Amino acid sequence: MAFILYLDRVCLGEIIKLESFLMDFAPSMGMDSEAVLDTAGRDAMRARIGEVLGAFFFTYALFQVPAGWASDRFGGRTMLPIYIVGWSLMIGLTGLATAISGLLLARLGLGIAQAGAYPTSGGVIRKWFRPENRSMASGWVSMGGRIGGATAPFLTTLLILQIGSWRTVLIVYSIVGVFIAAAYYWIVRDRPKDHPRISESEVSLIGEPLDNHRSEISDILPMLWGCCKSRTLWLNSLVQFSVNVGWAFLITWLPTFLKDKGVDNITGGLMVSIILGVGIPAQLVGGWLGDWSVVKFGLRWGRVLPVAVSSMIAGIAYFACIGLDSVWLIVICCATVSLMTDISNPSFWALIQDIGGRNTSGIFAWANMWGNFGAALTSTVLPLLATLGMSWGLGNTFMFVFLGGAYIVSGIAVLGMDATKPIQAPKQVV
Repeated sequence: MAFILYLDRVCLGEIIKLESFLMDFAPSMGMDSEAVLDTAGRDAMRARIGEVLGAFFFTYALFQVPAGWASDRFGGRTMLPIYIVGWSLMIGLTGLATAISGLLLARLGLGIAQAGAYPTSGGVIRKWFRPENRSMASGWVSMGGRIGGATAPFLTTLLILQIGSWRTVLIVYSIVGVFIAAAYYWIVRDRPKDHPRISESEVSLIGEPLDNHRSEISDILPMLWGCCKSRTLWLNSLVQFSVNVGWAFLITWLPTFLKDKGVDNITGGLMVSIILGVGIPAQLVGGWLGDWSVVKFGLRWGRVLPVAVSSMIAGIAYFACIGLDSVWLIVICCATVSLMTDISNPSFWALIQDIGGRNTSGIFAWANMWGNFGAALTSTVLPLLATLGMSWGLGNTFMFVFLGGAYIVSGIAVLGMDATKPIQAPKQVV
């Protein structure tokens, strides 16, 4: 599920740099074919496309809480296949779009459908894993997303070259998603005791969260009030906002940045795949580190220290990009950002599972919502910062200061979070 989630989310970042893509949408943006070949015209088109990319993150953010609550209420086994089929249809419609307005609607729909994916997964993990194992479990799920994200640039470019059409590639991705939805419904159960192949000893070993009933309609307002008055959750939201500000560059504008540096499409796709690919093992390293840290330092500090250190290193790596002329040195810095982000990611998931209680998916969604507002900001602001830097003769300085500064903010803010304080008191159910 996480693989196709990120494959579908990231692939458009590779497609938008194609001349054939720009030619297809130039008429709907009031441009002609000559404008596509002109630097100024191409920059104007990219600014419009940046708004389309950012639109995904806005709907993805806004629908986090409703989608997360629906999963708490009706169960992940029911809701997640619905979400997968929904976003697979949207990626298929993206391949059929002929105007920028149609592309925008498909991208908005993709954000709505994908909003419930990770909150639902977080809720399922809470019911299937004990607290001291949740970071590693979360790391495994996130690793699937990183494989999809890392594979997307190179795989999409390769398939387009083989098939000859970016539109056909998206239709293929859509069909694959429907099969994954069917597999998820067939294999997954909401709780261990619901699975037909689990033994009583396994159920006993896994245990059961104290507050394990499904969310009710009456839980919505108390949940939202609990979110509003939780310092830990507000700081978590700030951290996720800041991290996504920095990380979204890697999956949206990095392919275009590399092309502007003179890198060809195949090499650029390979570079982006390398950058995102370092996050594949990092998720498991982060899962192990997060669980080890809790055992070593306790729940309060063990959850936040991996995130604080990783965020600081990522911020420094972005600052190091300022003034670099070597594309490969920039790739190394961006790979460091990817590595540190993914090492910290499992601890994020686990903290929400620690404090979320019966509304874990909804509360996970609250924090993820703010994170994706940060990603939406990056998608729309970075082209403006890049243009401003060029006009002032400072190159990409403004852009990398913005990205690095966001990580430094997250590294400081995370120290105030406390995983020992749940959002709501457990509700006893007989």
